[in-house]
Amino acid sequence: MFEIIPSIWLINGKCVRLKRGDFSTEEVISNNPLEIAQAFESIGIKRVHLVDLDGARRGEPKNYHILEAIAGYTELKVDYTGGVTTDGDVIKCFEFGAATITASSVAANNPERFAQFILSYGREKINLAADINPADNKIKIRGWLKKTEIDLFDHIDFFFERGLKYLKCSDITRDGVMEGPNFALFQKIRDKFPDINLAASGGVRGVDDFRRLREMGVSAAVFGRAYYEGMISLQDLEKFQTEN
Repeated sequence: MFEIIPSIWLINGKCVRLKRGDFSTEEVISNNPLEIAQAFESIGIKRVHLVDLDGARRGEPKNYHILEAIAGYTELKVDYTGGVTTDGDVIKCFEFGAATITASSVAANNPERFAQFILSYGREKINLAADINPADNKIKIRGWLKKTEIDLFDHIDFFFERGLKYLKCSDITRDGVMEGPNFALFQKIRDKFPDINLAASGGVRGVDDFRRLREMGVSAAVFGRAYYEGMISLQDLEKFQTEN
């Protein structure tokens, strides 16, 4: 079953959008992230990707109150990401209502700890974010502000061998610019790791991109800016949900 997952990016409790992860391009979309989440729920969306950009920059989650509101006032499954680095962070995310967490920095900086997260909390609840610039395929962390020397495919393989089931991958050069997903990158991941559930992120322009990713065998697509700029409407999403 292919899933479309809207992303809600948070700075100071507000829903924002960025281009290519550049914080200097920040635009506030809404002061009410809950209202946005409820709109997605109203047309049959089941899951949202809640991105705590404050947490990503500071190394610990900062927007638990938004997580709590969305989990408490919708039936959506919330995937929370941004600064989740310790067992305490993971436990707190779940206490505030997250269904799953997605982590990036801790996996790069302390791979054994992230592998332990998979073991301790279960592979259904712990997702890996592996975000790169395809110019070098090196993992980017801390809200994409820091580049590592870790190769994407080595990184995925390390955690796949330790039970990883769910992967989100972003081509950061395409994020927020609606130039189309990096289909070649996602196909390569599918070819190398056919048993991983891959959520493709970055560049979605419309439902045709969803269809192509689905045909490739990708498990999910994460999208944001195309909706917030009116390239995809709620009606488009609802129609695709029915077709899907």
